[in-house]
This record gives sequence, structure tokens and C-alpha cells, in this order.
Amino acid sequence: MNGIIDYQTRIQRMSSPDGKISPNGNTIKSLYDNIPSRFDLYSLRAIMVGGSWETVNTFFKHVVTTMETRSINTPLRRAHFLAQLGHESGSFRYTEEIASGAAYEGRKDLGNTEKGDGQRFKGRGLIQLTGRANYTAYGNAISQNLTVDGNWTKVSTDPVLAADAAGWFWETHNLNTVADTDDIKKITRVVNGGSNGLADRQDYLKRAKWFLVYP
Repeated sequence: MNGIIDYQTRIQRMSSPDGKISPNGNTIKSLYDNIPSRFDLYSLRAIMVGGSWETVNTFFKHVVTTMETRSINTPLRRAHFLAQLGHESGSFRYTEEIASGAAYEGRKDLGNTEKGDGQRFKGRGLIQLTGRANYTAYGNAISQNLTVDGNWTKVSTDPVLAADAAGWFWETHNLNTVADTDDIKKITRVVNGGSNGLADRQDYLKRAKWFLVYP
């Protein structure tokens, strides 16, 4: 409360600061209007509430580069992209799926046609790239063979690839266009194949919209 009173006194210049924030009051509007519009490390840290400063700092520049190169260039596109990354990676804490990947064994829709493909090509990267088909396609896009010699692990161990693979998936599935319509359910179906974790993704989206100053 003391911090709010100080803000009301110094910034809003209220004659009788009350230390309260009403959802429809002038203080909340003032706070919103004074959030910096640029996307920076601090706003990313605020969005990725479960991640540490060290982890968020590790990925910040790579996420920025990915957004720049994949035309994720509006507040709404960025908000949706970061919301999906936030959920899929647990605020950048995980770049590899915790499960073994055995559940993907034999999934021809993922291109898993060889024995061991389920574990070999389980979810990795900030958006959990999954399946031989996706690893092959992404590898071709970056001129690397990610299907041999354990190269598939690079998607989780190399922060550049972890972020870039997410951007590649986003771009190749035309998710900027979907983000423009603000349809998180449709984006989630593309990313996840269903609606798993939708409520958590929506929470990330709300925070992202706030800190990216999207009305």
C-alpha cells in the first residue's frame, strides 16, 4: 500500500492518496498508461513469472531475434507467441519435454516411422518441437541434419535453436495470421494438437497483453 500511496502522490499528484487500486479507477489507468511500450528484458521477466532472471536473460536476445526474423512484430502477435512459449517451456525453465517421449512411438502423423523415434524426437525447444517430420523440416530450414548423431538434442541445449525452432514452427503454420484474430484456442490446437493447458496459456496471454501495452 505504501508504494501505491507514493505513486499516487508523486506521479498522479493526488491531494488525498488512498493506496487503493480499483479495476476501473484512475490509478490503474495511470499505471497502465505509464508502462513502457517497448519490449525489454523486464517486461519479458514479468510475463514469464515462473522463470528466474538468469533463465529469462539467457533467452531474451534470442527470442527478440526470432520475433524480428519471423514477422512477430505487433503487440498482439508477440503476446500470443510469448503466451505459447511461456506455457510450453514453463517460463523458459524447460527446453525438453519431461516425459520420455514413448507416447509418440509409432506416431506416423509426426513422421515417427523408425523404432525409437518417439523418445528421439520428443518435444524440445521453447515451443516443444515434436516428431521426426518436424525435426527433419526444421533441420532442412537451417541446413543441419537434426535426425542423426544425437543432433536432435541441439534443439534443447542450444538457446539459439530453442528459440528459433519455436519461431520456425510459428511461421510455417501461419500463426501470425491467427494471432491477428486473437484466437488463442486455434493457436493452441495447432501448437498442442488439442486444448491442453488452455487456462494457463490464457493467463500468460493476459500478462503479455498487459506488459506489451495492448489495449
